[in-house]
Amino acid sequence: MRARTSRPKDEGQRTKYKVLGRRITRHPILAFEDRGPVNFFFEGRAMTGRRGETIAAALAANGVRLFRHAEKTGRPRGFFCAVGKCASCLMVVDGQPNTMVCMEPLREGVKVERQTGRGKLL
Repeated sequence: MRARTSRPKDEGQRTKYKVLGRRITRHPILAFEDRGPVNFFFEGRAMTGRRGETIAAALAANGVRLFRHAEKTGRPRGFFCAVGKCASCLMVVDGQPNTMVCMEPLREGVKVERQTGRGKLL
């Protein structure tokens, strides 16, 4: 059985939340205060996130869906649980492998790279 998603029947219907790009800006329960931009780098490309969000949220807002490849199977992994319980979001952050980017706050100028397998210390 397929899960049903609720979508407006026409463009005139109001929705409970608003998505700007890939970032949620309005939600019926949560408040998303805009605290200003933060510049960071993903695999050498300059990107912008928002103060107060995690690295994973900033990557997702910039359209990055693939975070790493699993060690044994090589399968792609991305933003999954967002609470630090799985290992799908392990990435290399400022040269440090195995960083859970779903829990790591975004900082100005941080350098983020995809990780393959267990990651290697520099």
